[in-house]
Amino acid sequence: MLVWSLTSKDNWNRPDIRIQYVMEKLSNIISFPHPVNEVAARWVAFMVFSLSLAIILSNAYWMIWFLCYGFLARVLTGPKVSPMGLLATRVIVPTFGNRRKMVAGPPKRFAQAIGLVFSVASLLLVYAADMTYSAEAVLGVLAIFAAMESFAGFCAGCFVFGILMKAGIIPGETCKKCADIWSAA
Repeated sequence: MLVWSLTSKDNWNRPDIRIQYVMEKLSNIISFPHPVNEVAARWVAFMVFSLSLAIILSNAYWMIWFLCYGFLARVLTGPKVSPMGLLATRVIVPTFGNRRKMVAGPPKRFAQAIGLVFSVASLLLVYAADMTYSAEAVLGVLAIFAAMESFAGFCAGCFVFGILMKAGIIPGETCKKCADIWSAA
């Protein structure tokens, strides 16, 4: 209906129609998938582990910007604009047989947000405080958690998410989304 209304020049000149159109387009982009393919998430974790390790070993701190962008993109949109997310969902998973194991999306988004905090902290330690060893320590912790997700399938952020739900810090409606991952499939 909105697309039809935008075909008329009169309607396009109305600010309320333009704002509604832009908001609809943004809501299509800025949304996190639910459920999430665990296989793709583990490949993304492997890439985060590899990049974190590469930054630590090479002292190529400029790559932290890429790490931060990736986490921010995945928190806001899932894999839609994340290079690692796109590589995992569009190339790696299909190449290896398109295996799927669907899990709840909100805990994975929470885990990505924690990754964003760690990567931004390391970025600030390098560029704002000139504390490269501390930044490497933060990246090392991030690499350890990414390795746990990638190699063992243990998502530490998801574990913390579960604890916060049990404590009542995360609202019950989020818990309902997690309980029935097939409702959004």
